[in-house]
Amino acid sequence: MNPLVKLLALLALTVRGFAVAEAPPQKTTCEVGLPAGKYSEKSIYRLESTWRSDTGRTLKLSALHQRPVVLALFFTNCAHSCPIIVADMKQIEAKLPRKSRDKVTFLLASIDPARDSLEALKAFRAKHSLAPDRWTLLRGDADGVRELAAHIGFNYVPGSETQFAHSLLITVLNGKGDVLFQQAGLGVDRTEAVTALKKLLPKN
Repeated sequence: MNPLVKLLALLALTVRGFAVAEAPPQKTTCEVGLPAGKYSEKSIYRLESTWRSDTGRTLKLSALHQRPVVLALFFTNCAHSCPIIVADMKQIEAKLPRKSRDKVTFLLASIDPARDSLEALKAFRAKHSLAPDRWTLLRGDADGVRELAAHIGFNYVPGSETQFAHSLLITVLNGKGDVLFQQAGLGVDRTEAVTALKKLLPKN
């Protein structure tokens, strides 16, 4: 072989060797973990749905983080159980120390976005005297409602043209959106829910 050809071949091998040495393949191991997620797998704040409040605010559920939340899914045309659920939530509110009430969000999310317009939510707020600084009323789209309902174990199905058969459920969330406590039923003693909330509130 021509000496010049031999020299060029040797140089090519050397350069290729340096290229491999300078750019070793990237290791994929468990030694370097991925960044921790902001919320746990159980948190409702992982959900990406967008909602509107009766005050006209557009938000994701994660906007409610840091404060404890008392949550119920409802619809404004409910002929029986939803007003009782709201009364039970007001009972929880009343049993909290007065100085703690403004540190809790009472959240009502509609399961009937087709009929529960912002005007309907406003009328419901006025009818039940729900303080705007503590109570948030939301409507989302059908997919967002189903996702939230499934996440907290709330079931609902159309019962008639304007009514739903649905779970009778009040849920307490911590500041990260995790379900801390749930209680089913209507007009039942809500002492346990109050106790769960008090554990989440500042001691002073």
